[in-house]
Amino acid sequence: MNDLLLNIIGYSASLCMVLGYLPQAISTIRTRQTDGIALPTFIMLGLGSVFFVIQGIMLHNWPLVITNMIASVSSVIIFGIKMHNDRKKRGQ
Repeated sequence: MNDLLLNIIGYSASLCMVLGYLPQAISTIRTRQTDGIALPTFIMLGLGSVFFVIQGIMLHNWPLVITNMIASVSSVIIFGIKMHNDRKKRGQ
């Protein structure tokens, strides 16, 4: 029963993370608007996701790996858009 409960909690956390993070990533990709994104905070969240992927692989914890892979890829995409937008603003 304890393993089942741990799996339910893990998958529930994964679902909440993906449903919370992915809409922001999709919105940023569609609109290309990044003015409200604080770069230092976003970098730290992205690095945290990468470290959770590594930890999940080491622990063979697939909900942790999958969730944070999605968050990491989303972070890289948003980071790229943010850097592009900031570079364009400096050039104006």
